[in-house]
Amino acid sequence: MQPYEADIQAILSHRHDNGADFWATPDGRLIKGSPFTTLESACMLFELGMPANDPVLRETTNLIFSSLRKDGRFQLLPGGIYPCQTIGAFRALCTLGYAADPRLENTIRHLLEIQHTDGGWRCNKFSFGRGPETEFSNPGPTLTALDAFRHTPLLNHSEALDRAALFLLGHWETRAPLGPCHYGIGTLFMQVAYPFATYNLFYYVYVLSFYEIARKDKRFLEAFAVLQSKLVDGQIVIERPNAKLANLSFCKKGQPSGLATEKYMEILKNLD
Repeated sequence: MQPYEADIQAILSHRHDNGADFWATPDGRLIKGSPFTTLESACMLFELGMPANDPVLRETTNLIFSSLRKDGRFQLLPGGIYPCQTIGAFRALCTLGYAADPRLENTIRHLLEIQHTDGGWRCNKFSFGRGPETEFSNPGPTLTALDAFRHTPLLNHSEALDRAALFLLGHWETRAPLGPCHYGIGTLFMQVAYPFATYNLFYYVYVLSFYEIARKDKRFLEAFAVLQSKLVDGQIVIERPNAKLANLSFCKKGQPSGLATEKYMEILKNLD
């Protein structure tokens, strides 16, 4: 029996919540109902130990791939297609072990083609109005993109990805809300959140630890030191879980998380 079987069953119990199977809606929305969306649920199940060839994950993967367009973008809901949606699908599929799948070649090409001048990724959607800060990339999707790209041969062999990492390291200095979606570094960012779904200190340090250009940067080392200061007996304690995951054992607020601590050990391995 899986050590997190109860958590797995809890996530599976929500698979029809949105009106269709595999956490989707009848009209094909794969990112509705966070954290029980198609993308997030698949990543959580995989993290909890469900094998990628399990029928549920296999069919969920097929559903994600069904939203792939010829140009490499993913249409995760009816209407417009935004870079953050393509990045989210790309990250989920890479997490599930499909980074080398030929079907993602156009996605990789597309994301590198639309990279913003500052090194990150952004959407031309201005929900908060326009201002000087909206001329920058969105740090959250940029971090998610780097999380996906770390699974590819481009890791530490791409000037484009190095620029993305440097953009995020620059945000550590400014802390200001950036991008059309106003991603900032403040109190919420500094609270350890897990599983990885939001822009926060733990996810930031974890992803950047895979990038050589970041590992030797004093800004990364400062962020890492802040994360280290939060350890309790060498373990990661969850400070800001998703409220809808409150009953799941792997990410209880105020308690050490074995899976999160495994991620921290990966950081240490990368630094070695």
